[in-house]
Amino acid sequence: MTDLSHVKIASLRERVSPQEWQARVDLAACYRLVALFGMNDLVYNHVTARVPGEEGRFLINPYGYAYEEITASSLVKIDFEGNIVHDSGTGYGINRAGFVIHGAVHRARVDVSCVIHTHSPAGMAVSALKCGLLPLTQNAMFFGEVAYHDYEGPAIDLDEQQRLVRDLGARAAMILRNHGLLTAGGTVCEAFVVMHWLERACQAQLMAMACNTDLNVPGEDVIRLTNERYAPGQRRKITELEWPALLRMLDRRDPSFRD
Repeated sequence: MTDLSHVKIASLRERVSPQEWQARVDLAACYRLVALFGMNDLVYNHVTARVPGEEGRFLINPYGYAYEEITASSLVKIDFEGNIVHDSGTGYGINRAGFVIHGAVHRARVDVSCVIHTHSPAGMAVSALKCGLLPLTQNAMFFGEVAYHDYEGPAIDLDEQQRLVRDLGARAAMILRNHGLLTAGGTVCEAFVVMHWLERACQAQLMAMACNTDLNVPGEDVIRLTNERYAPGQRRKITELEWPALLRMLDRRDPSFRD
């Protein structure tokens, strides 16, 4: 199927639990936000969310939809083995790479509800630098230690899952070398905000390095202090301000993500 102009996806709002519906709305919103902030890559990459109350299942985009087309009802439900539990009537399947990467993290990290993977130009550029992400800006210091995973080719082999999980550990952000970026959060908003910070940090680093002059790197004590002040429990919880504001912005632009 290549033409979506006549496709009408039936709403799942009354056919799933209120908790799953909220997860679907938040995930669809995240797809729209990734596109809005220029981090999407045609129909590729993924944002996934664990299905509340259904062990071993998560939601993913139908392979062939642009991020701007994703709605709450069009998301596909799959299990940790990559089997489609419910395709929402889209007629599309899923991208195996999305299952391999995201399924590995969801299975291993019970604290993670949402995983985001992007191929933004800035993220790919930093992933190709031997130095990786440098602590040049406040945004780059929020994460503490950023994880790294060496490139093994397109992520379609199940054997790579164990190394992805090992390299990510308990961290919230990982740079997939020569590939892109990945973030994981306890909520959709947490994963998106961390990705937004990571993306901005990559952009700022590339701009600074392009000036071809000495870089000013803060001292280790300042870097550690900055990270500590943004660590969980030290400041307000992410989602209290960001997510309602982002949803209001999407509603003003195009509320169809809620369908």
